[in-house]
Amino acid sequence: MSYQDIHVVTGAFGYSGRYIARRLLDRDCAVRTLTNSTARRHDFGDRIEVHPFHFGEPEKMRRSLAGASVLYNTYWVRFNHKGFSHAEAVRNTISLFEAAKAAGVQRIVHVSITNPSEDSPLEYFRGKAALERYLRDLGVSYAILRPAVLFGKEDILINNIAWLLRRFPFFGVFGDGQYRIQPIYVDDLARLAVEQGLSRENVVINAIGVETFTYRQLVATIGEIIGKPRRIISVSPTCGYVLSRVIGRLVGDVVLTREEIEGLMQGLLYVNAPPAGQTRLTDWVRRHADTLGLRYTSELARRRDRTSRYASN
Repeated sequence: MSYQDIHVVTGAFGYSGRYIARRLLDRDCAVRTLTNSTARRHDFGDRIEVHPFHFGEPEKMRRSLAGASVLYNTYWVRFNHKGFSHAEAVRNTISLFEAAKAAGVQRIVHVSITNPSEDSPLEYFRGKAALERYLRDLGVSYAILRPAVLFGKEDILINNIAWLLRRFPFFGVFGDGQYRIQPIYVDDLARLAVEQGLSRENVVINAIGVETFTYRQLVATIGEIIGKPRRIISVSPTCGYVLSRVIGRLVGDVVLTREEIEGLMQGLLYVNAPPAGQTRLTDWVRRHADTLGLRYTSELARRRDRTSRYASN
């Protein structure tokens, strides 16, 4: 495989897919995308060939992947909601993997999550684990990347922590806030994905960032850097969830789910592994301190609006 082959990126007009596509284009690769947002505005001009996913139509999906040597899969859903679900995302991803194999794709680079487990009570982590197993058994060369949390200009979690810090006199963390988190810069993940696109070795990589924080430290650090240090208080998971629901109603979004709170508190966004990233979150937040969190970033708004460009924070 080489950079002269056709590289297919799912969601190249979205978040992590955009960074992968940009790195491939910078290497003069032929890039194709499969997306649910074929009309979304973007910065790539006519340099990317655009196809809809065609979930449920295997032959159309196979034709969309024809001639490609590498598939970079970023497709997933963050939570269950009306119109999309983890179960549907698992079925769709299996269809995508099968179509890739039928089309002769030689390598699949798949974005998963830290600590997936088919025994997990959390559907997010259970679904990710099921897909990893399916990919390992597929018979196609693979690289599985396991990031914890991404940060970057189009980020949701880090931006919205800053948004809350800018607007409220205190910040509630669930329990003692001592569970750990290892954010990785989205372009570091993209670099890793593109590097793995050239390989044939089957690998699973914990794609974690340079810095490890407790959740309490993460909030305090962001507050200090953006000039909004706040009192951090401990709240019960139930109270925290209710507060997030109230804020969600105000902004028309799902701020956090019960499963996300449980995953955080169980330490599932931490692994004991060397960092795969190079960019420090603290350095990045300093560079963007004047703009980070000025606007709330809505997951649901992005899903409802399939034409607007992803806004930078």
